[in-house]
Amino acid sequence: MPEDFVHVSVLREELVAGLGVKPGGHYLDVTLGGGGHTALILQQGEDVRVTGVDRDGQAIAAASERLKEFGDRFRAVRSNFGEFQPQGEKFDGIIADLGVSSVQFDQGDRGFSFRFDAPLDMRMDQQQTLTAADIINHDDETSLANLFYEYGEERFSRRIARKIIERRPLHTTKELEEIIFYCYPPKSRKGRIHPATRVFQALRIAVNGELDALQYLLAQAPQWLKSEGRLGIISFHSLEDRLVKNAFRQREIWRVLTKKPIIASEAEIDQNPRARSAKLRFAELKANLIEQSSSV
Repeated sequence: MPEDFVHVSVLREELVAGLGVKPGGHYLDVTLGGGGHTALILQQGEDVRVTGVDRDGQAIAAASERLKEFGDRFRAVRSNFGEFQPQGEKFDGIIADLGVSSVQFDQGDRGFSFRFDAPLDMRMDQQQTLTAADIINHDDETSLANLFYEYGEERFSRRIARKIIERRPLHTTKELEEIIFYCYPPKSRKGRIHPATRVFQALRIAVNGELDALQYLLAQAPQWLKSEGRLGIISFHSLEDRLVKNAFRQREIWRVLTKKPIIASEAEIDQNPRARSAKLRFAELKANLIEQSSSV
């Protein structure tokens, strides 16, 4: 139900401030979620509009209910932003919050978290077929090890992959969490980060094609923005942040607005611990290089 979808957006004020919302502006939120960032943008002016994109039908329903007071100034589109087509529309700014929503983590049956005993699912879009169980039970040992290492930066990736092959089929988050836990040396099992964190991150990224979607957004955003339009991206791990930083720095069409990423204040972290790993970067499309962007 929409009323069950409650997500606390991170870096809210920083994102809206960096976006520089203009009177009459039209903005694109490619990770709509519960609509927290979009609501703040719409509140900046009575003629501001936002198109919100999300692949999760539950998020679309919740955000549409939350934002109905803004009438036709808000439009929701159900789509993976890695496949989104604006149909020639140009935006004054684009935002993306790459984190998994609190709801997706806290609803045990979605399989995103090892805190709950649930099916190995991890699909943000329940209409897609590929699940984490498919990857765990069908990929070979080398593919699994490479996945855990590349997407999770997991140092025990080979050991974990080998044990999964020995024990599969696996069906639940707790089955997988237990295997990973005992692949760690005893002294490493009680660190600040749970041993299963990196493997679960890697599987979530793979199931949802998250890095491919981000690369698509970074490549397409210049064609979707108006002159001097801004792109703001909140990332939550080094793989994403590195892609964003390099894309902004390596393409001359961007004017980098954040030399260092914006991070959450201690006050926000106290209220929302998930904000601790959030990093926000902004870039602005240079006016004199717009035409060049279409050929890069």
